[in-house]
Amino acid sequence: MNDEKHYEFGANWAKYIDKFYSQDRLAAAQKALLDFIGLPTLKGKRLLDIGSGSGLHSLSAFNAKADTVTSFDYDPDSVSTTHRLRDMVGSPDNWTVMQGDVLNADFMRSLGTWDIVYSWGVLHHTGEMWKAIENAQACTAVGGLFLIALYSSDVATPSTQYWLDMKRRYNRAGALERRILEGWYIFRHSLDMRPWRIPTLVRHVLAKRRDRGMDYMTDVRDWLGGWPMEYAADQDVVNFLEGKFNFKLEKIRTGEACSEFLFRKMDRHNGTTDLKTFKLQAKA
Repeated sequence: MNDEKHYEFGANWAKYIDKFYSQDRLAAAQKALLDFIGLPTLKGKRLLDIGSGSGLHSLSAFNAKADTVTSFDYDPDSVSTTHRLRDMVGSPDNWTVMQGDVLNADFMRSLGTWDIVYSWGVLHHTGEMWKAIENAQACTAVGGLFLIALYSSDVATPSTQYWLDMKRRYNRAGALERRILEGWYIFRHSLDMRPWRIPTLVRHVLAKRRDRGMDYMTDVRDWLGGWPMEYAADQDVVNFLEGKFNFKLEKIRTGEACSEFLFRKMDRHNGTTDLKTFKLQAKA
């Protein structure tokens, strides 16, 4: 893992579980996972969760009847929080939680291959995004699914450099300045400096909870603090995985900060997908 100072992702997700975990949020996260994969359950599937964070999506996979779930994270607080959720369901033998580094090729090889490899909003925070993607994809079995979400340079406004600079500032800030920056973010970017848009923001907050079981302020802190950080153009991600590693893009959802990709690993080269002709599924 890159030696540069990292944002305290695990502490943020621990607070999320402490304050906001509920069966409704779990159900929303589980539905989002299954809907994007396109399966009614994960019965008969083995899932690897790279960068488990709060552990919510690992628990979603377990509840969706996955045969085996393995979760790992670089951050010890995330590992601890994921353990807490596993303990809540009786510490099942078919759910393993561990600390690990996606940039450690030996560790990744030790995990073997999986029917579903899942990494939502993680690989761009490693400090070596393309190496992280390469190491993660190697855990996908032939015929298996690789589901990742990455910050897209295609929709970054006002610019990628603007946000990289803001994240550096947030991580250097003390507690008071962080609260000020969070308030500024809400006013400047969520409300577009128009207070009368508060009802729209409230609908967005409720939709985030309904659609993925997430909490708005947890995501704000994760967004502002997320460092290290890299962006990727959607087409570059597709070209990288289809061109080098025999994946085929099955679905993409765009329109927010993260683009979500669902790839299937093929047993032979299939060419690359041109996103200009691929029917994008824009996120509402």
